[in-house]
Amino acid sequence: MDRLASMETFVRVVETGSFSGAARQLRVGQPAVSKSVAQLEEYLGVKLLTRSTRGLTPTEAGLGYLERARRALEEAAEAELAARGAGAGLKGRLRICGAVTFARIHLIPLLPQFMAQNPDLDLEVVLDDRQIDLVQEGIDVALRMGKMMDSTLTARRIARCKRLVLGTPAYFDRAGTPSTPSELSKHQAVVYLQGEGSVWSFRRESTELAVSVQSRLRVTAAEGVRAAVLAHAGLTIASEWMFTPELRSGAVRAVLSEWTLPPLDLWAVLPTGRSATAKARAFVTFFERAFNA
Repeated sequence: MDRLASMETFVRVVETGSFSGAARQLRVGQPAVSKSVAQLEEYLGVKLLTRSTRGLTPTEAGLGYLERARRALEEAAEAELAARGAGAGLKGRLRICGAVTFARIHLIPLLPQFMAQNPDLDLEVVLDDRQIDLVQEGIDVALRMGKMMDSTLTARRIARCKRLVLGTPAYFDRAGTPSTPSELSKHQAVVYLQGEGSVWSFRRESTELAVSVQSRLRVTAAEGVRAAVLAHAGLTIASEWMFTPELRSGAVRAVLSEWTLPPLDLWAVLPTGRSATAKARAFVTFFERAFNA
């Protein structure tokens, strides 16, 4: 049994969800794929796949093996590139994770440039406002914002931006413009449930002030916050990154600019217990330079 080939076959089966899909990608017959996976399960002494009417899904042992098999295949590919003197060329697949709004505005537009620089590299971008399990999802590098609560993660801060109190001119014309944080209690706030919540903390020189805002609209995704604010439903706290196009065009404006809010950090995060691949390192270097340019 060719262990590396069997690993690749197993990974393709999981990714396509079927033996036939893996066979098409590998350009072999379906019986060969089934035999390869069966031999691998026999060699390991565990069941890797569960067969049901809905297709093939990895067992718990299969999920653990899947991540390590992917890593072994990537490291083998990098070893081949280095041996051939082509270490600068990136090949294979890179899985990137980021928040939906940030990725739409700031990440996706930069990817064509990165792809042009690496024509043999395929990208998969997982968009999710939640902090998903990077190992279980097979993520190579994630872009995350806020505080890094998990000290076991390998994280590198690549940017920082201001948080602002934002609203549309139409909203402020209707509801008035707050001149102090305490006046926010008279306004309707659009609350981002994955952000600050209903208590907003301000600072000016040595003065610190926490304000509880009134909100009839609470949203779990940044795209919903954007849509609500742009529909003049209320004001919100948001990073400059979330409303970059609208701040430039004047579609939204910031108030209480003499007060500061805690800044927002952007991190490049790698899965726990994994050494960064050449692809992940190259992407982080590229994105940091392009984003901060």
